[in-house]
Amino acid sequence: MCAKNPSRLSVLLGLVLLAAGCGYHVAGRASNLPPDWKTIAVPAFKNDTTQYRIEQRFTAAVTREFLSRTKYRVVQDAQSADAVLQGEVLSIETSPVLFNATTGEVTTMLVTVHAKVQLTDNKTQKAVYQNDDMLFRDEYQISPDVKSFFQEEDPALERMSHDFASRLVANVVEGF
Repeated sequence: MCAKNPSRLSVLLGLVLLAAGCGYHVAGRASNLPPDWKTIAVPAFKNDTTQYRIEQRFTAAVTREFLSRTKYRVVQDAQSADAVLQGEVLSIETSPVLFNATTGEVTTMLVTVHAKVQLTDNKTQKAVYQNDDMLFRDEYQISPDVKSFFQEEDPALERMSHDFASRLVANVVEGF
């Protein structure tokens, strides 16, 4: 039918081309950051908690996420970078979530982390992204078997640092 009517074929072709270019893009590929940026410095986060080395976990996770999901090089020297991402872990709390009905022992804990971050343009010294109350939560299991007890807090904090970094980089790059 379309071969007999060239105008229908051209209208159909036009609709296909219009639909193909309607503005959709793959998540994580669009950037609201200045196009001339090439480097971002991620100095060690500040730790306002008593949790040992939490700032190192979060800093390392954010660095890995920027390297794997963006075109930016992460550098050590904040003065030579196009932008600086500073972070601070404000608090970390743990609370029991599930208990064993027979023994009353805690079987699952919830860990909650509050942090703040700011991405600053080195040229203008203006904040490009800022969030003063980032909230992250994750659960971890506590083994009831004393012989094979494995402390789950470290893996939970590691998972949380990856989640934190993933959301932070997505928010910074996509402008949420």
